[in-house]
Amino acid sequence: MQNSTQDNLKHKSTDFESEISLYDVATFLIESWQKLGLAALLGLMLGLGAWFFLGNYQAELILHNNTSSSALVDTPNTYALDLVSWRTIQKSLPNLADQITEEGKVPDGQVSLYKKMSEATWWEKNVIPSFAITKADTKDLAAISKDFDGASTTILSLTVKSTGRSREDALDNVRAASQFLLQGGAYLQIKTLINSLESETIGTVADIQSKITNTQIELGYLKERAKSLEELRKRFPGSSGVTQQVIDPRESSAKYLPLSTQLIAVNTDINLANENLARYSDRLEQISLMKTFLNDAIPLVNQNSNGITLSRSLLEVQDKIRSKLDSGDVKGRQSMDGLRSQLLAIEARFTKGLEANTAPNAQKQGLIKSAAGGFFGFGFLMLLYLLARRIWNTIRISSAAV
Repeated sequence: MQNSTQDNLKHKSTDFESEISLYDVATFLIESWQKLGLAALLGLMLGLGAWFFLGNYQAELILHNNTSSSALVDTPNTYALDLVSWRTIQKSLPNLADQITEEGKVPDGQVSLYKKMSEATWWEKNVIPSFAITKADTKDLAAISKDFDGASTTILSLTVKSTGRSREDALDNVRAASQFLLQGGAYLQIKTLINSLESETIGTVADIQSKITNTQIELGYLKERAKSLEELRKRFPGSSGVTQQVIDPRESSAKYLPLSTQLIAVNTDINLANENLARYSDRLEQISLMKTFLNDAIPLVNQNSNGITLSRSLLEVQDKIRSKLDSGDVKGRQSMDGLRSQLLAIEARFTKGLEANTAPNAQKQGLIKSAAGGFFGFGFLMLLYLLARRIWNTIRISSAAV
């Protein structure tokens, strides 16, 4: 009998615990609204206090991607950076920042910033390109003209972001990050140029020397052919007429052409071979000048990761080599002119092409997030506390009744 009574009490307690009506919820909220409100208000105040004292500032600096005008009428204006160039630089800058950090060449007070820039995700989140036409615009304009396809990959500007504990720190960090982007981008393109020149001096020389050998062998055969034709013309003076028929002298039927015609063709080939040998010789001299340049340029590239100042140093090396050329050495000047043009193009790209026309701005971020987090967070914790206390009281009353 006693067991039956206990079972009935347990069953009633279970029914009491499991049955929660809207009236019970409303009663609970009416009884607890003051506590919930106070907790939420306290959380709001704490959230605002944390934002005011502990919140970081975020600074932004916009680098405009300017166009470069060309003196040639048929050459269109081009932007300093296209999408492919930017993606290449973006993937290489983290490695450059890590290299500078490991070598201990980080500017004073910027070690933490360079460590952040050593991560690829930092560049994806904090350097945002702005395109001439967005994806949404492309869909809307697709039916109008296909000329807008190129504009969808045209970069108008790069927005660089950085944070700091104070407004001054955030501004200093965003200036440093932008400066590293410009200097590092110039350095990476100069290094690519130097690597291509090294490859050219190695591979092209071997190719030219092979062509020189083949041309000299062919020239020997041509001279022998010209000598034989001269002897034939002396033996057969009556066969020196001129034909009006156009035939390639290298074809098998060309042997039936008048000897004078064959002699003209052979001498033309001899002149062409001599011209090619002269061109090959001039090209080897130009490559020799480039080797002289590389001997001084490579140590500078290994020592200086600031592409802007590196470009100027390499231009000085080029000027020194140019000053030693003879006044009549047009081909040597041509080689140095091409090199100078490429270095100046890279320097202009990252000094005038990418340019900040306005000062950076900084403001504290996360006010709404901090306030809402504190408000709802403390309110939810108070709700959990009140519910837990109510359940505990219910269990204690049920145990006492048993």
